Amino acid sequence: MLSSPPASERIRTLARTLGVAASGSREVSRAAVEILNAGGNAFDAALGALCAAAVAEPLLSSLGGGGFLLALPTADKPVVYDFFCQTPGRRQPLEDLDFYPILADFGTAAQEFHIGMGSIAVPGVVAGLFEAHRDLGHMPMRDIMAPAIALARAGVEVDAFHAYIVQILAPILGATADSFALFESPGEPGRYIQEGELLRNPAAAESLEALCKQGPSLFYRGEWAAQLVSDCQDKGGLLSREDLSAYRVERREPVVFRYRGARCAINPPPSPGGCLVAFALAVMEDWESGQKQWGSPEHVLNLLRGMRAASLARHDFNMEGGLDREKMERLLGAETIRAWQQSLQLNSLFSRGTTHISVADAKGNIASLTASNGEGCSYVLPGTGIMLNNMLGEEDLNYGGFHRWKENTRLASMMSPAVIELADETRFALGSGGSNRIRSAISQVLINLLDLGMSLEDAVAAPRFHLERDKLSIEPGYSEEALQALRDAAPQTHLWPEKNLFFGGVHSVSVSPQGEFHGAGDPRRSGAVAFARGV
Repeated sequence: MLSSPPASERIRTLARTLGVAASGSREVSRAAVEILNAGGNAFDAALGALCAAAVAEPLLSSLGGGGFLLALPTADKPVVYDFFCQTPGRRQPLEDLDFYPILADFGTAAQEFHIGMGSIAVPGVVAGLFEAHRDLGHMPMRDIMAPAIALARAGVEVDAFHAYIVQILAPILGATADSFALFESPGEPGRYIQEGELLRNPAAAESLEALCKQGPSLFYRGEWAAQLVSDCQDKGGLLSREDLSAYRVERREPVVFRYRGARCAINPPPSPGGCLVAFALAVMEDWESGQKQWGSPEHVLNLLRGMRAASLARHDFNMEGGLDREKMERLLGAETIRAWQQSLQLNSLFSRGTTHISVADAKGNIASLTASNGEGCSYVLPGTGIMLNNMLGEEDLNYGGFHRWKENTRLASMMSPAVIELADETRFALGSGGSNRIRSAISQVLINLLDLGMSLEDAVAAPRFHLERDKLSIEPGYSEEALQALRDAAPQTHLWPEKNLFFGGVHSVSVSPQGEFHGAGDPRRSGAVAFARGV
C-alpha cells in the first residue's frame, strides 16, 4: 500500500488564518502558502503552485501541457480561463509522424498510451499563467515563480506516490535520453529515481527565470518556439510557428447550476466534463437523501444511476469531439432531466496524468485549477527541462480514433475545476485528476458534502466507485449489503484491494464568511494541505 503524507498534512482545519491551499504535493501546497504569506491573493498562489507542480509533480503537470482555472473573486462573477491544448492547424501523412504506442503497467491493469513528437498538441500553460496573472494577479510574476525556482534548484524528495508513477510511466521516460535524464537516479546512474531521492531540475529553474524576464513570447514566438518547431519538422511532429503564435487563452462563462440549495460553478463547453457532473447531479437530485446514510444501498444505487446517466449522455449527445452551448442547454433542461430520471430507475440501470490545486484567501477569493500534461510525449524541449504533452495520443481525448481531430480546435477535456457557494456564503474550491474518473470523483464528493452533510475531510476520504462502460470498479470500505446491491445492478464489478489513484484525487479547500478555513488533500494522490499564518 502506498504511503501518503500524515493526516496533519492531508486534512486540517484552522481558524483565523490568511488562507489555505490543497494539492497533490506538500511542496506545491507550501509554495501556494508562501505566496499568500508574502501578500499574494488566491490567484497568485494558484499560479505559483502550478509552476511548483511542474517541478514537484512533473509527471502530472508541465509548462508544456494545458489546463483550466476557475476563478471566483470576492465580489465578482466566476470566470474560467481555458488554457487547454489546441490541435495543430494542419495534418501530416501518418507515415511521416513520430507516433507510437507504449504499455503502462498499473499492477492490476495495463493501459496503452501513444507518445512521440506526433502526439504533441499546442501547449497552453505558459499563456494561461500570464493571462490569468494580468487579470487577477497582485504580486509580480517573479515573486509568484520564486518558490518554484527555488524548488527546482534545491530538489524535491520523491515520495512513494511519485515513485510509483515513475514506475508506471517508465516506458515513456525511457523512450528518449533527455526524458530519462530528467528522472535518472542521482545515486545510482542508469536507474530511475527512487523514493527518498532528490529530484532536481536546474534547467527548469532557468526556464522559469527566463519566462519572468521575457514573458510568454519566449514560448510562443521566440527562441523556444523556433526550437520546438524545428524539432517537429525534423523529427515527425506537427506544430508550426503559426500554431504557436496563434494560441489564445479563452475566457469562458462557467456552467452555473443549483444543487441542494448550493450555487455551483464548473468548467463549461467545449469541454464536456463539467456539464456531465452537473447532469449527473441533476438526475440524482430526485433522491430523498435526508433520511439516508453514506454507504446505504439506496445511496450507492443512486450514485450508480447518476454515473450511468452521464456515461450514456456523453455518447447520446455526441460529446466525444466537444460540446456546444446549444447541446448543453438541452442536456441540462428540465425536460431532459425528468426523462432521464424516469428511464434510469434504480432497478433497471443497465440494458490521466492530471493534478489539481485549490486555494482560498482571507478576502474570500477562491481559485480552482486543474492541469495536465497527459502522460508526456517523452520529448524534452532542449535546455529547458520541460517535457511536452501527448494530448494527440490520449485515447480519452481522441475517442473517435487517432488522427481524426479537427484542425486548429481546442481539445475537449474531462477536467472539471469547480467552485461551490452555500446559502451561508461558505465557499469551496475542488477538482480532481483522473481522466474519465474525474466526473465520478467530483460528483461523489459533492453528494457527500451537500446531500449527506459530511465534513470536507470525510467527503474527500470516503471510498468511491467508478463506472466505465459496463464495468464498475469499487474501492474497499462499503458494507456487504451495499456491495451486493451494486453487484446485482452492474453487469461487471471489480473490488480493488485498497484506495487507489485510479479513483481520482480531489483536493479541496473552503472558507467561511467568518474566515474559518478547511482543507483536504486526497490521500489517493499524495494530497497535502497547507495554511498561511502570516508573519
